Amino acid sequence: MNDSKLIIDGLVKNPLGLGFSELISFKPADQVLDVSRFEAKKKGDAVTLESLLKLAEPLPDANYLTLHAGRDNFHVSIPLESVRSEGLLVYQLHGKPLDVSDGGPFRFLIKDFAACHSAELDDCANVKYLDRIELSQRKGLDTRPLTDEAHEALHREQVK
Repeated sequence: MNDSKLIIDGLVKNPLGLGFSELISFKPADQVLDVSRFEAKKKGDAVTLESLLKLAEPLPDANYLTLHAGRDNFHVSIPLESVRSEGLLVYQLHGKPLDVSDGGPFRFLIKDFAACHSAELDDCANVKYLDRIELSQRKGLDTRPLTDEAHEALHREQVK
């Protein structure tokens, strides 16, 4: 079984390392079944970002959430309050840990970009291969492409 742990650290009262067994034991109210209803190409079940934050307890000066994917060295830093109620952590598919072929061990998904009211959120903020969520006061490491052409090239590469 996949024993990967999602690390949640930075400006939090309780740094966390959560694996499949911890995530599957979250209360039903914190679970989101079948994320394809938000994004047709994505699949699996998730827990809400809000439920993760309740456990980690962000410190008052935590303003940014940085998503780290070590597998492909991809990092996205987004305003915490903009995504707090819209963020999901996809961790399982068909009752098993999310496989790398599906973007695992964990995948961050934003339910509705329009609800976030932030220009800093785009499809690239849906991070696959996620292994760490870091909370910080200021914007953290962000390796998203800066031009439309570079964004298109990145998405073409991800389809392969």
